[in-house]
Amino acid sequence: MRYLSLGSGSRGNATLVEYRSSALLIDCGFSRRTLLQRLEQAGASPGWLQGVLVTHEHADHAKGILTVCDHLQIPFYTSFGTARKMDCLEHPLWRCIRSCETVKIGSMKVLPVVVPHDAHEPLQFVIESDDGHKLGILSDLGSLTPHLVDAYRGCHALQVEANHDPVMLQNGPYPPSLKVRVAGDYGHLSNEQCADFIRRVSWPGLSRVTVGHISEKNNHPDLVAQALSGALQCQPEDVILLEQDLVSDWYQVQVASVTQ
Repeated sequence: MRYLSLGSGSRGNATLVEYRSSALLIDCGFSRRTLLQRLEQAGASPGWLQGVLVTHEHADHAKGILTVCDHLQIPFYTSFGTARKMDCLEHPLWRCIRSCETVKIGSMKVLPVVVPHDAHEPLQFVIESDDGHKLGILSDLGSLTPHLVDAYRGCHALQVEANHDPVMLQNGPYPPSLKVRVAGDYGHLSNEQCADFIRRVSWPGLSRVTVGHISEKNNHPDLVAQALSGALQCQPEDVILLEQDLVSDWYQVQVASVTQ
């Protein structure tokens, strides 16, 4: 199993997970045209897609869901609350998923995990191949709960959010109400909260961590790398940061090698 980011940030998010020539898309915060262009850049065929997992209804995650799925005639999977907010409960391609109920899509199993975010029944996902490798996708949450930490333990790779630096957020251009929202328990993870999460779920089998949803106004890549390097036990320059406007490399999901 392998994955890549088709773009990550406040202007749009999409992640592609591929296993045995079939794939799942997690979110589509881009137009259909942009999404198809980025798939082509990644060397991925739209025909690989078995479906789209939707974390929540905010535009930077769900903008292109309906147009992409209608165009490709593939199902999209959301919670009931997300589908109701998106006004697509009657859509023929919608499939309802529930927190903690694993669903099999193609050759991959998906565990939806409920998270604290200011959306209607938001979910994040742990994806497992049939050979037992697990990828955890986690963004858009304002605080860590014992339930979600437990759900992400045992992952061999993680894509996680490090959205903001608290000092930059407080001194930045957002209005006071939005600053409170972003920093709140139902907002987004700060760099230090992300580092705390990594420490909590780290284990010898964790081989890869990529970091996304980095705010362009309230964060800086150098601050992210510095904050996470200790938790990842690497140099800051080795922290893998995902970008808003660039398709990332492919990253393999595999068991970490252990140095004796």
